[in-house]
Amino acid sequence: MSQDSQHGKWTISSSDDDDGDLPPSGTTTSKPQRPVVSKPSPKLEPATASLEVKPEPANTPVSAPVMGSEARQSAAKNQLNPVKYESSPSVAGKRKKDVSDGLGWALSDSDDETDGKRKCVSNLPKNSTPSPKVKKVKAENERPPSPHGRLYYIDEPEDFYESSDPCLNDIYRFYLNKVTGLDKKYNSGALHIRDILSPLFGTLKESVQVGHFGFQLSSQYYQQAMNRPVLIVHGDKREAKARLVQQAQGFPHVRFCQAKLDIAFGTHHTKMMLLWYEEGFRVIILTSNLIRADWYQKTQGMWMSPLFPRLPEGSSATAGESPTFFKRDLLEYLASYRAPDLEEWIQRIKEHDLSKTRVYLVGSTPGRYVGSDMERWGHLRLRKLLYDHTEPVPGEEKWPVIGQFSSIGSMGLDKTKWLAGEFQCTMTTLGKSSSLRSDPPVHLLYPSVEDVRTSLEGYPAGGSLPYSIQTAQKQLWLHSYFHRWKANSTGRSHAMPHIKTYMRVSPDFTELAWFLVTSANLSKAAWGALEKNNTQVMVRSYELGVLYVPSAFYMKTFPVHKNPFPVSSSSSSGFPVPFDLPPTSYSSTDKPWIWNIPYSQAPDTHGNVWVPS
Repeated sequence: MSQDSQHGKWTISSSDDDDGDLPPSGTTTSKPQRPVVSKPSPKLEPATASLEVKPEPANTPVSAPVMGSEARQSAAKNQLNPVKYESSPSVAGKRKKDVSDGLGWALSDSDDETDGKRKCVSNLPKNSTPSPKVKKVKAENERPPSPHGRLYYIDEPEDFYESSDPCLNDIYRFYLNKVTGLDKKYNSGALHIRDILSPLFGTLKESVQVGHFGFQLSSQYYQQAMNRPVLIVHGDKREAKARLVQQAQGFPHVRFCQAKLDIAFGTHHTKMMLLWYEEGFRVIILTSNLIRADWYQKTQGMWMSPLFPRLPEGSSATAGESPTFFKRDLLEYLASYRAPDLEEWIQRIKEHDLSKTRVYLVGSTPGRYVGSDMERWGHLRLRKLLYDHTEPVPGEEKWPVIGQFSSIGSMGLDKTKWLAGEFQCTMTTLGKSSSLRSDPPVHLLYPSVEDVRTSLEGYPAGGSLPYSIQTAQKQLWLHSYFHRWKANSTGRSHAMPHIKTYMRVSPDFTELAWFLVTSANLSKAAWGALEKNNTQVMVRSYELGVLYVPSAFYMKTFPVHKNPFPVSSSSSSGFPVPFDLPPTSYSSTDKPWIWNIPYSQAPDTHGNVWVPS
């Protein structure tokens, strides 16, 4: 459905997180229009006064940027130089017409994943007239690696990657990704995909990669693993699936497994690696896709399991289980795909000892569930785990809930419709206490316009933060919950988050009652929503995360590690929260980043502005 306004013309995305405005069953959404990074147009008034964007003039030094979104499959093959910020009214006026010609970024029908497939608009001479529209040939074998030109990705220094056993926090096994352009100390103890797949962690025999898979990550993945069999579990359909299959033709060891999406507008959003080594087996659950952009200048997180040894021959069916029943739950999640290609992996997992696992698995799979099955997936699964495995704390009504994410779905006309009505009930569960709880503070972390503008990537980082104006205008009440993305403690304030985390924290922000890292954004599609007078839960998408509870680590609470970098050889019991605590509330002038309205009043760190077509 296209709309015209003073923000330009756009088409509502069929994002998994925009499930509150779904068309009737059986209908399809049209392909989204393209926003562009370009010269500024004259000052534009936003559609809603409360969403007005007034960035301050840019003075941030330039660092390397990146951009994209997984499902931006329609991006053009050729990539031109981005247009810089200029204040000339005549040029700005010309840009407005240029934008209407459809040049620029390709919007996604996915919620938030990144693949660097946006297209920049070149700087037209002032006296030139736009050339007539020419139908572009779809890129079949190659997609542009970034929105800033083919030379955008700078080479990391040689000491960026680990050459010996890295110094890691093996208590929690929660790690951030390395970010190009940071001070070296903030990457000490962080991991890159090249580190993970290096012989330091095992001699790889075969692997499963669950999530979006980009064939431009060759320098990190293929050189080390593509001569070994790999099964890619994906959710691509039609043209995207055909493109993926075609790109794999040069890699004979690649096989594909398509996830079944039985409910309309759901997505396959899980990111996981199953790594089978000569020495054993490992599971990694993470927030990054296997694409270059996700491992470059975004904040990502992961849980990496220990190396699981093979069980002795003749072991019982229940052997190798952990106190958290991780093995059982992982097998159940993989079985939910109903995919013959995963059967051999299910059998391999059964043959390994996963008993050292200390985290609980929290997954979502598409379906409508009733009875006891309601607690198998989504936020009701999280609620059940928190009920069974956490303990009440004194003054818990003052312990805030924090949610941090990179995409937002429709919450309803007011907070009671879903957020406070059922999701907050899950997030505030602490043990089996039956006392009536007053509502604790809720802090939601989502980047502001200024956070995006001054980021390492600049405005293009906003392509991985797909909060639409259509959704935002209907839930202005939600914005009072918002807090800035600030991560000075981890050096990542300017590395925009693709990570998703949820936690319960003490009033002084020094202790955690629990912590969750997951692929699930703030949406009903990801977490599920109750139906039929709370007798049924409906989940649209595949998601996966791991829950940390103190009892599994023989603690009452997790102490917060205030300065987790660089990681030292002396082990710390502090949990490395990826952003600063306490969180910083939006000021009266801060606005949440909305990806399909213009930001032309001030340039980003690369001298560009953002103008949707």
